[in-house]
Amino acid sequence: MVAGQCSEIRGAATALITVLLLLVAVGAAVASGPSVYQTTLEEVNQKTPEVSTDELKRMLADGSTVVLDTRPHMEYAMSHIPGARNVAPKAGVSISMYVSDVAEVERLVAGDKAKALILYCNGPFCGKSKRLSEELLAAGFTNVRRYQLGIPVWRALVGLTEIELEAVQRVAQNDRTAVFLDARSSEEFVAGSLPGARSIPQGSVQPGKDVGEVRKAKDDGRLPMEDHNTRIIVFGRDASQARTLAEAIAREAFHNVSYFSGTFDALRSAVK
Repeated sequence: MVAGQCSEIRGAATALITVLLLLVAVGAAVASGPSVYQTTLEEVNQKTPEVSTDELKRMLADGSTVVLDTRPHMEYAMSHIPGARNVAPKAGVSISMYVSDVAEVERLVAGDKAKALILYCNGPFCGKSKRLSEELLAAGFTNVRRYQLGIPVWRALVGLTEIELEAVQRVAQNDRTAVFLDARSSEEFVAGSLPGARSIPQGSVQPGKDVGEVRKAKDDGRLPMEDHNTRIIVFGRDASQARTLAEAIAREAFHNVSYFSGTFDALRSAVK
């Protein structure tokens, strides 16, 4: 075989290998697709676009958008996406067809109907955010989107929600299965805490999973290892301390974790 023929064969083989590698890369990209954090419900014939979990997290971080929880107030108070807002219901509508009041939304945005809004409710099977989005469009709002995956998927993917004081009071009175976690120091906990609360000092929590104080709390019963759906409410000296511990607990696959953003003093005076 002459040198020229060998060169041609090597060139053809190189080209073939390059094409095959390109096809493998394209196939892998198509197969992988968006991650669960980047996907949406992709409903057909929707009148307002959806946002993904990653998009919602980014918008909450930069404060560019009003995130509106379209559920009844007590549902919102019990557990909502941190930073979300809530308004009164539309008058004269039955609870089965609940929808927020468009006039209240307009007041919330000071009449700016071009303000970016993201609505959410109780997930794929809930119609509250869809009903409100359509009423907002009819009223002239021009920048309305929905996180139709809703609070159930947010809990599954992010894990962290916020609870209001009135809801903490209601849980303390009515839910005997709920676990209250005190994020303050051991010394502060011993000096006085909420009735029945358990101590996991936020200052003792280490980065990572199944390590340090959190692992100890799994083994000694402070965390409900036999029912990860148990309602867990985290409080501390302030919002930052409570949220930090709540984030650590959520990373341990507990998917009903909320934190109280007020101070311990405010909480103790309200919960007896």
